[in-house]
Amino acid sequence: MNIIISNSNDQPIYNQIKEQIKEQILRGELAEKTTLPSIRKLAKDLQISVITTKRAYDELEKEGFIETFPGKGSFVASQNHELLKEKQLKLIEEKLSEIIEHSKAFNINVDELMQMLKLLYEE
Repeated sequence: MNIIISNSNDQPIYNQIKEQIKEQILRGELAEKTTLPSIRKLAKDLQISVITTKRAYDELEKEGFIETFPGKGSFVASQNHELLKEKQLKLIEEKLSEIIEHSKAFNINVDELMQMLKLLYEE
């Protein structure tokens, strides 16, 4: 599991952790039943507070991405594949919305954007 904390990011640290773990689950980089590092180990590895990592894990558990079993640890939750696909589509929509926003700011029209998308998709 690879997590990078950015001090220049506007998001709180717990949210950066949560979003990166969630994205790795949605991409299939973290498979179902994969054991996650303990809250203490992750905090130590990232050199942050245990409270921060606990909050990230709590949020992931509330959203159904991980399961925690006392004395055993936290694991990637089994995912409903239809729900997983829906979550992936939502993630893609969010990223595309951000791209569209940037494109409009730089006066890049939809045809140019589609041309870039097609070229990148074919690679």
